[in-house]
Amino acid sequence: MPLGPFKASSALTMGVELELQLVNPTDFDLSDSAADILHLLDRKPFPGDVKPEMTQSMIEISTDVHFRHDELLAQLQRMRNALLAAGDRLNVAICGGGTHPFQRWFHQRIFEKPRFQQLSTLYGYLAKQFTVFGQHVHIGCASADDALVLLHGLNRYLPHFIALSASSPYSQGVDTLFDSARLNSVFAFPLSGRAPFILDWQQFESGYFAKMEKTGVVNSMKDFYWDIRPKPEFGTIELRVCDTPLTVERAAALAAYLQALCRMLLARREPLPVEDDYLVYNYNRFQACRFGLDGVIIHPRTSETMSLREDILATLRRVELDAEVLRSRPALDEIRAILGQSGNDAAFLRRECAEEGGVQGMVEAAVRRFRQGDEP
Repeated sequence: MPLGPFKASSALTMGVELELQLVNPTDFDLSDSAADILHLLDRKPFPGDVKPEMTQSMIEISTDVHFRHDELLAQLQRMRNALLAAGDRLNVAICGGGTHPFQRWFHQRIFEKPRFQQLSTLYGYLAKQFTVFGQHVHIGCASADDALVLLHGLNRYLPHFIALSASSPYSQGVDTLFDSARLNSVFAFPLSGRAPFILDWQQFESGYFAKMEKTGVVNSMKDFYWDIRPKPEFGTIELRVCDTPLTVERAAALAAYLQALCRMLLARREPLPVEDDYLVYNYNRFQACRFGLDGVIIHPRTSETMSLREDILATLRRVELDAEVLRSRPALDEIRAILGQSGNDAAFLRRECAEEGGVQGMVEAAVRRFRQGDEP
């Protein structure tokens, strides 16, 4: 179908989607409980949206549209509490994390929904291997061209979000040595990676998308698994590289950090993006996935080699005023805590695996953390 016009929305509004794990509280393996959870939640109002995902051991929750970090966080906490109450009734545990550390992909069952069945037929075993869990953040854009400027302007900062959210060090029972192994599963899909460099919406719509649609490869923007993609029906850009954090507090902080960065980019406090910015894109992306906050990246304009941790700290100083205007200073404090003593969730999971003596204890710790949040 034709892509259609870009539906402009209020600039810098934000919404969050979280893919969550459904876990058996006895052995801490994944549980095919999505249908039961969704049926129970459907019986009374849920403070947001909840729907199935690719396999029956996962669900996705979505917030309303927000401008302020504190309001986004409050809704995420209400949604978490409603999920926990439903899970307790059904004896199903719920947690974050980009991968489940020891589930076997071939045991997963595709959810009975036509689109998921179609994708399973198309992608074969990749569909079941896509039992991975991400956070998607939408940022509202006042125009389609603003959306494309943000989409490409953010490529420089993509490693920040990979490293800060990384929570998938284990897969299929082993330590992958990656902080974010989840993105390796996403990268296997043929329409993943980066968007083509186009800064004019009419050219994107009537040129690139129309040609892709004519090939029969795509029917809508849903068919692209890009790291960042425009969503014309929402009037947003959608950041898709984050692992699902272990707490909703961290998820809200990541969204607010993205919002502040977008405000800086829309204020044109950086040069407009150019195609050559992508020369080091895959290298920087790999460094963030593999080494997390200890990664070393290359600045696309200066070719300077930089510590990822230090680059994030420098960027936080640059968006301090933006966060002040957006009333999201507490979110930046949360980001600084990740860079400091707290570390990212991949580091937490590795510590728990060592202290608990294995991957089952690690999942139990993730379940506790989702329930308790970041409150002391």
